[in-house]
Amino acid sequence: MNRRAWMALGMAAAGCRRKAEPVAVVAEPEWQGLADSWEQVMGGELSRPEEGVLRLQWGESLSAMKWTGPPLTLPFEIELEARRVDGTDFFCGLTFPARASGECLTWVVGGWGGGLVGISSLDDKDASENGTARPTVLEKGRWYRLRLARLGERLEAWIDGTRVVDLDTTGRKLSLRPGPIDCCAPFGLATWQTTGEFRTLRWRTLKE
Repeated sequence: MNRRAWMALGMAAAGCRRKAEPVAVVAEPEWQGLADSWEQVMGGELSRPEEGVLRLQWGESLSAMKWTGPPLTLPFEIELEARRVDGTDFFCGLTFPARASGECLTWVVGGWGGGLVGISSLDDKDASENGTARPTVLEKGRWYRLRLARLGERLEAWIDGTRVVDLDTTGRKLSLRPGPIDCCAPFGLATWQTTGEFRTLRWRTLKE
């Protein structure tokens, strides 16, 4: 092997021994708890039957509680567990800010007789009338893991890891269903003629 070949081989070996450049690790946004800072605003009583659990008692119509802590900022992701304790209608109506300009939406879980999931309202049509309506079997007494993400004009939601909402809201009118649900805006939880419980509530900001 000539000298030039030996030099090339040596340079290649040195390159192999050279340490790889460190890869910058971008930290995920931290989750923030939502266990405290709630107030009842309508209907049945808000209570804490056990540590870490919030209960909205059955009322004649809507029972609702509103977040009084620091506001949620877009874009964001929310997670919680919810269950129907008593009643036959929605046990989780999650109202949330949908745009920085102030529009809000409600994710309805178990409405219209107990088995419908969807978003209210899109172009003035509630969850039973627009394309997000999804018939779903929801058992009384069972905890369901709920997750909702709002990033730009994209809205997604999951129940126990199954995506049930995948929506592009570009050009759509976003609003709350006319009626008492507006007492939850911009961020709140509600039930309809149903006792519902909530736990492990948390949220975090998302990166555009």
